[in-house]
Amino acid sequence: MAKQPKQNKTAAGTDVNHVKQQNQQAAQGKSQYGAEFAQQTDAQHVQQQNQNSQAKKK
Repeated sequence: MAKQPKQNKTAAGTDVNHVKQQNQQAAQGKSQYGAEFAQQTDAQHVQQQNQNSQAKKK
């Protein structure tokens, strides 16, 4: 009985190795996705918008 080749894709077609690589990079803090949005976010502006939103609800 010959071994079947290891499947590298899920039933939905997701590349398992690619996902594992992304997870490993995220765990090491090398995730481009999070860093990209962190650099573009102005925390003070977001806080001000949240305060304005809460004030309008009252």
